Amino acid sequence: MKRQSYHLAQLNIGRLVAPVDSPLVAEFMALLDPVNALADAAPGFIWRLQTDAGNATSLHIYGDDTLNVNMSVWASKEALWDFVYSGDHLGVMRRRREWFTRIEQFMCLWWVPAGHLPDIPEAEERLTHLREYGPAPHAFTFKASFQPPAESRATA
Repeated sequence: MKRQSYHLAQLNIGRLVAPVDSPLVAEFMALLDPVNALADAAPGFIWRLQTDAGNATSLHIYGDDTLNVNMSVWASKEALWDFVYSGDHLGVMRRRREWFTRIEQFMCLWWVPAGHLPDIPEAEERLTHLREYGPAPHAFTFKASFQPPAESRATA
């Protein structure tokens, strides 16, 4: 018997106050690669959405070219929490209002089977579900979170 394990997917979206090449967001853009490198090296980090440029600033969500997307997969909720709320990432996050406009319900979490890498349509569906129905096992937040699905058993 083999147990299926789960990892935590996270999505957050943001609308920059100006285009990526604007001086208004130049400091954020300069911090992007170092913060992404911190994530890549963080305990429990598995994957993040990125293009060949090494980030996701050219990717968008909901067909809106002003909505930037950040998506990653982590070994556990604790690993993601530790990265988000500590170190240099926390410092950048505290300054997000300098570079991003306010968006209601800009992030969501959900469990994915180990080895599954979510795509933008999946993330759109999860965030839409959270916005329409509130936190549930299908899509949730740190504040209102859920455990992974019951571990399923399959024959080895």
